[in-house]
This record gives sequence, structure tokens and C-alpha cells, in this order.
Amino acid sequence: MSRKYFGTDGIRGLVGEAPITPDFMLKLGWAAGRVLMDRFDGSNLILIGKDTRISGYMFESALQAGLINAGVDVGLLGPMPTPGVAYLTRTFQAQAGIVISASHNSYVDNGIKFFGGSGTKLPDELERLIEEELEKPMVTAEKLGKARRIGDASGRYIEFCKGTMPWGFNLKGLQIVLDCAHGATYNIAPDVFSELGAKIIPMFVEPNGTNINRSCGSTKPEALQEKVIEVGADLGIAFDGDGDRVVFVDHKGEIVDGDELLYIIAKYQQEYAGGCDGVVGTLMSNFGFELGLKKIGVPFARAKVGDRYVIEMMRQNGWRLGGENSGHIVCSNVTTTGDGIISALQVLLAITTFGESLYKIKKGMNKMPQVMINVHMAKRVDLSTDQTVQAAVKATEEKLAGTGRVLLRPSGTEPVVRVMVEGEDKRQVKELAQELAKTVELALS
Repeated sequence: MSRKYFGTDGIRGLVGEAPITPDFMLKLGWAAGRVLMDRFDGSNLILIGKDTRISGYMFESALQAGLINAGVDVGLLGPMPTPGVAYLTRTFQAQAGIVISASHNSYVDNGIKFFGGSGTKLPDELERLIEEELEKPMVTAEKLGKARRIGDASGRYIEFCKGTMPWGFNLKGLQIVLDCAHGATYNIAPDVFSELGAKIIPMFVEPNGTNINRSCGSTKPEALQEKVIEVGADLGIAFDGDGDRVVFVDHKGEIVDGDELLYIIAKYQQEYAGGCDGVVGTLMSNFGFELGLKKIGVPFARAKVGDRYVIEMMRQNGWRLGGENSGHIVCSNVTTTGDGIISALQVLLAITTFGESLYKIKKGMNKMPQVMINVHMAKRVDLSTDQTVQAAVKATEEKLAGTGRVLLRPSGTEPVVRVMVEGEDKRQVKELAQELAKTVELALS
């Protein structure tokens, strides 16, 4: 049975439009409380954290009321990065954690993500059970729950982040510009890095409810690039609105994306931490990243796009490192989910251990030129069985002669097919992508 509300990353949409409304959130809190109560070992408690969107106040109150009506106690964390909620859910031995956030989207959107008692995302089956419960009339529990604000939540998470580093690790002598996207890391990330000894220049740490991700953060790091150059910093770090993604900027102002950061962490593990079992990327991971890992003897596998699928494949392979080029990185040797601050610390551990600049270390892998063209899908066609398209794909691959790759991927959110070509020669890649896109366009028209 397909799910009505839950997508690959919770429930998300425009505030005020169903299902992102207060009445739905009230019912969702009640339904989740009914399903999750006593589901996991631990206390009858569900935690709620949120990012800095103005609508978070409204949805926090609605979810709280629904949970209490179901007989569940509620712990209010206030503004907290998504991975912080996952960690605190584990450490409080709560039944579940709820995050109110729409990640890197604008403030007009909001959404809900759930974590189980172990700090990992809820399995599909439990999300289905919650949706089934939503269809039932709401009844009040015989014993109502209670709510309390957890005052030291930020401090607990800050100490956890610092505690993932080896004894004696420090960042003294490093000047770092931090872009917190006016989001959930604004009151946490500066403390983590400054308490470890770095000189911090914070940016976008004044949320007002409507400025989250606005021309800032990991999806729009241009202001960070300028600032790093302006002040002559060693590097810059940008998080997204809910703190589960990270990108870096090196001292020359160049962006260092998720693929490059994963490479640096893997290289460190391979040389200094007893070896790296393997890395899970996605269909969109750069081919140069794959070749870079091969060069240092680290296995690589591609999962479908989405952190859920990355984590799934990591578990299957028994590997502890994976992520996406967007900067959503999972280091399961230290935490259960994608965590921007933890990932940034892992990269900084590598940099300080190698004793070289970020710019120099990232050069260990060469990102290949990548061209992606979105082709509108007028009708649904299975391109994998279309002989003309497959012949064109084969011809393109032959021209690349093992020095690149081709990907045709229908979008999960738009009526388009993404035609992507990678290779060593930028001009050739562009020409091949355009030729292949024309063939795909004919097949879809």
C-alpha cells in the first residue's frame, strides 16, 4: 500500500496548504503518539525539535497538543538541528523524535520528520501505521501526557559533537568562517568550533523566522565565498537550514562539495584510522570521485538519490561512510544520521592530521566536467526498453571510452528526465549531452 502523506523524507509542503496545516498537525501528533507509544524500549516520551521558521511555533504547539491527547509525554527542544534531535532521542531513551523543518527550502514551506528510539528514521511500515491511525476519529486518552521544556538540549548536543573527536584534538590556529543559514545551527555550530579552539567568524546567525536559507547556507554559498577571500580565512563552512548538510569553501574561495568532502574523510580513514571499508555515493556522485577512491584502494557503490537509500546500502554492505554531493554525509562510526557539524569535524580532523590546506587535499581527486540537461516528459516512456535511446546511450559511452559515464534519470519531483554526461573533456561532454538529450526528447514527445 502506498503512503498518502509520507515521502522519502517525511512530510513537506507549503504552509497553510494541506497537509501542512495546524489541524492536520494536531491529528498527526495524536496518531503518531498512538502508534509509537510503547513501541520502543524507553520512557513514554516523544521529543520535538524545530528549525527557525516562523511557522514552527504553530506546528510545535499543534503536535504537542495531539501527543498529549494520545497520552504521551512531550519534551520540547526548541531550535535544534535535525541530527541533534536524532541524538537526543537516543540519549533520552525516548520513544521517538519529531523534527519540524523543511530543510533547505524557503521559510514558506515546512515539514515533519520522525526518528525512532534508536535515532534512525522510521521504517516505512510505521509511517503506514501512522497514516492508518490518521483515518480514525480522535479520542482522548484516559491518562493525558505532560509537556516540559528541555533547557539544556543545546548544551548536550554541543558536548556530543565535540566528544566525537579524539582526545587532544583542537583547531587552534585555524580561522573559519561559518555560514549557519539563519537556521537551526545558529546557536550551536559557533560554540562547537570556537570551544575546540578555532577563531570563528559567524555569518547568518540572526534568524527572524523568515530569513532561513535566504541567499545563504549550503545551497547558496556565494556570500561565504566572498567572506573567506575578504578576511583571508583558512576555510569556510556552510550548513543548510536544519543542519544535516554541509559544504566547505577553501582559502581560494572554491566550493568543496559533498563528493570531495567524502573523499577527504575516506582518505583519512584509509591512512590513519585502520582503513575505510567502502563508501556509498549516489547515481549523481561525480565519476572523478569514484576514480579518486579507486586510486586510494577504497571500494565504492552507488545508491538511488536520497539519504534513506544511502543509509540502506551502507547497512547492506557493512560500510560506515556514505553521502550525497549535496553535502548530506553519514558517518555511522560516530552517529546514526546525516549531520553537518559532525561531518565538518571529520573533515577538519583529516585536514589537521594531513597538515595540508583543504585546497591541496581536495586535489587528490579530480572532479570531472558534468553536464545535465532536463528533458520535459510529455508522456511516460520506459527509456530502458527504447531501442533508439539505448543505442544512443551505448554510442555515447563508446565515445567516452571508459573515461566517463552516462545517466538517464527520471525526476522524482518534476515531469522531466535528467540527461547527464560526465567525462574528461568539457567540450566533448557538453556536445554528447546535447546530442543524447535530443534523442531522449524525440522519444518522450
